[in-house]
Amino acid sequence: LKNEIEYITVATLGNSQDFGDLTDAKTGAAGCASGTRGIFSNAALPSRTNDIDFVTFASTGNAQDFGNSTLSIAYRAALSNSTRGVIGGGEEADGTVRDVIDYITIASTGNAVDFGDLTGVRGSLGGSANSVRGIFSGGYISPGNRSNQIQYITISSTGNAQDFGDLSGDTLTSTGCSNSTRCVFGGIRNPGYTNTMEFITITSLGNSQDFGDQTVNNGGRGGAASSTRGVWGGGYGSPAFTNSIDYVEIPTTGNAIDFGDMTYTADRLAGCSNGHGGL
Repeated sequence: LKNEIEYITVATLGNSQDFGDLTDAKTGAAGCASGTRGIFSNAALPSRTNDIDFVTFASTGNAQDFGNSTLSIAYRAALSNSTRGVIGGGEEADGTVRDVIDYITIASTGNAVDFGDLTGVRGSLGGSANSVRGIFSGGYISPGNRSNQIQYITISSTGNAQDFGDLSGDTLTSTGCSNSTRCVFGGIRNPGYTNTMEFITITSLGNSQDFGDQTVNNGGRGGAASSTRGVWGGGYGSPAFTNSIDYVEIPTTGNAIDFGDMTYTADRLAGCSNGHGGL
């Protein structure tokens, strides 16, 4: 379990630097952000928690308490536009996988409110968004039972998720990085550790397509994006955790390129940025 928060400048290359600490050491949190504030929701501590933390991007320093989600749960996915964060799915301490979707108003503090439900129970799913539409990808339904479904919501409304299309295979983990038009999925585990990346056009419906390959075979990565670039860090690829950071140019297709390294090795990271496609 780690409490470190690290940061990079997405437009450059280089190693991550220390930002501050979360309120607790944790794994399996979910990250989303506005242009000013980063959100880290839920986690295993190793017991499940309903805590939501926030940081202010313009400064460095420790996270502060934001409020609570509707469930004590971990291995969720989060996505956001400029005003609202949406957090979905996850697994309770007894192994129960849930379909619940919550939302928060990022500029405020307070407890999350019910948004609706996923199309079915999911844990370790991926999340990404443009300013209108949120995407949830893959995830497990129960131990040994994984999904390839991509789902979508309209962020400014409330209601249940709807079917978007399918990933190329069932996934245990996937991490989305998106600009305003396209989402690229990396950190895919299905069930083995792969280097594959896939993409969708967020405003359409349909199945994902091949984008290229990561520099490592890794699942459970943290992701962040700018309007042009997607970056993934950390992850686990049998037999070891990694601290590597990769990047791609989202409007193109092709293999990822080395960005730099994190200061520590870990998987089930949460990532967010102040320049992603939801802003």
